[in-house]
Amino acid sequence: QLQLVESGGGLVQPGGSLRLSCAASGFTLDPYNVGWFRQAPGKEREGVACMSTSGGRTSYRDSVKGRFTISRDNAKNTVFLQMNSLKPEDTAIFYCAADRSSYCSSRNAYWGQGTQVTVSS
Repeated sequence: QLQLVESGGGLVQPGGSLRLSCAASGFTLDPYNVGWFRQAPGKEREGVACMSTSGGRTSYRDSVKGRFTISRDNAKNTVFLQMNSLKPEDTAIFYCAADRSSYCSSRNAYWGQGTQVTVSS
């Protein structure tokens, strides 16, 4: 079964940090562009951070630049999102995605089931 499984979400206070993981099973992430997206209640899903197949290109949403870092470990078939200085407006369900050709768009061959991130005091 080909799937992406996210983990690492939870409840954190403003200013805190979380590290999300996205593990691929049934396929190798190597040749895929990867990305993290999020969807807050009542809002559309939006791209947060993306990385190309080689890791040579990264893109970030303006509101998370300097706070979030996307990385990948192809040996572990896993993508990460380190989130620092979290704000209440970061509260959302976070999804990872992967696609061979699409980069940082909503068109992805594979999507995870999502992990909830809640930033609140």
